[in-house]
Amino acid sequence: MSDQPLFTLDIDQNKYLPAGGGEIHAVLTVEAAGPAESSAGPVEAAEVIIVDASGSMGGYKITEARQAAQAAVEALRDGVHFAVVSGTHEATKIYPPRAGLARADAQTRKQAAEALRRLRADGGTAIGRWLRLAAELLDGHPGAVRHAILLTDGQNGENAQAFDAALAHCAGRFVCDSRGVGTDWAPAELRKVADALLGTSGFIRDARDLTADFEAMVENTMGKAVADVALRIWTPQHGRVKYLKQVSPTLADLTGLRVPADQLTGDYPTGAWGAEARVYHLCVEIPAGAIGQEVRGAWVRLVRADSGEVVARGNVLAQWTDDLALSTRVSPGVAHYTGQAELFGLIQEGLGARAAGDLDTATARLGRARRLAEESGNDGTARLLDRVVEIDPGTGTARLRRTVDRADEIALDTGSVRTARMRRDPGEPDPSGGRGAAG
Repeated sequence: MSDQPLFTLDIDQNKYLPAGGGEIHAVLTVEAAGPAESSAGPVEAAEVIIVDASGSMGGYKITEARQAAQAAVEALRDGVHFAVVSGTHEATKIYPPRAGLARADAQTRKQAAEALRRLRADGGTAIGRWLRLAAELLDGHPGAVRHAILLTDGQNGENAQAFDAALAHCAGRFVCDSRGVGTDWAPAELRKVADALLGTSGFIRDARDLTADFEAMVENTMGKAVADVALRIWTPQHGRVKYLKQVSPTLADLTGLRVPADQLTGDYPTGAWGAEARVYHLCVEIPAGAIGQEVRGAWVRLVRADSGEVVARGNVLAQWTDDLALSTRVSPGVAHYTGQAELFGLIQEGLGARAAGDLDTATARLGRARRLAEESGNDGTARLLDRVVEIDPGTGTARLRRTVDRADEIALDTGSVRTARMRRDPGEPDPSGGRGAAG
């Protein structure tokens, strides 16, 4: 399978644990490089474009949404299966009119554009129902890169139980990238969609930018070369994965997505891959060993879901020591990405405190977040924070800005999941020596 992407796995950790210790932390960097498509042609793909057509989308927003959805259809390569869904308090497939998905070509693109021109804004918002219909449509293409785009401008009208049940129903069946337009939607809701369906969530400040964003999402999906890859993690008897979190390019908790492979092993889906890199923070708990004893605390394999082929592998080790200098050292990767997770938490706590009127807590959290963003090289988040909090250059004192645009607050909320990659000096060796590929 030399025409497929080459996967590599780097493991960065400090293997040394103090006497009685049993918690191991490791940063897993997975990279895929190589051909974007096989000699047999591009991988099969299936796309569902979901457009919020609730009453609040009236006027210019529905006009821009129609144009963006049409641009997304145009960006599909020939042969890709697709459908367009209108989302209100119901989910309605507006194209194709027949069962299933259409195959992209000049004629079906024209027909989809005609269907979109008839789209009108009226009704409520039921995101869970929209996603369930997408899952039903995409289930007919199990071997494909299955992807959905979801656009909304309002808060979900379903109760939390129905929404959570829909996300659980759809998890592992397709990847969904969601976008909010305007300032009346809830970033936390789309973040839940992103976490459950291994996608992204984002804010479109100006509806006129929808078209470019939709095109970019489709082009990214068209670049995927492997439909589904899982992190398969083995832990020893009486051990367990405490958590597994994606920490770059965005934050996402994969812990609850575990699918048991056997008594000691679980698969964590990561979705489709093109030429890209992602970073994960793994925390494993194992029984304490004797001083000097070295064990394998976890065996990590990257597995293609379609064939079961192991494309990369590596070990997470543990060795007990009474040398405090060794056991208290934190690996560079773990330190950096723990800081990025702390940054996200500070922003969420700060925004929550501000909304609740607790300005002292908001100032403390957001001020600390601004300093941490600068220290870690997360310039994008630092710029977003500057619109909400200001730092006195002389004293370093943080102050909340008196007037904050709602759009700036949403941009900070949604942008806080984006992390900065750890910067490594050119030529610096891998600190773990844990680079692995299948072999």
